[in-house]
Amino acid sequence: MGKAVLAAIALMLVLEGALPFLAPKIWREIFRKVLAMSDGQIRFLGLSSMIAGLVLLYFSK
Repeated sequence: MGKAVLAAIALMLVLEGALPFLAPKIWREIFRKVLAMSDGQIRFLGLSSMIAGLVLLYFSK
């Protein structure tokens, strides 16, 4: 199980690094928009992301 968790974290880092590497201007603009959001909006975005990840994980098994 430890190897699977490590692989999942590694894959997450690769995917999160793709946008700043491929399109730094778009990445910077996204951060500007996120900074303008309220805490509630950011929490909703985080919750939506977690739910989407759980759904993908459920259907991948």
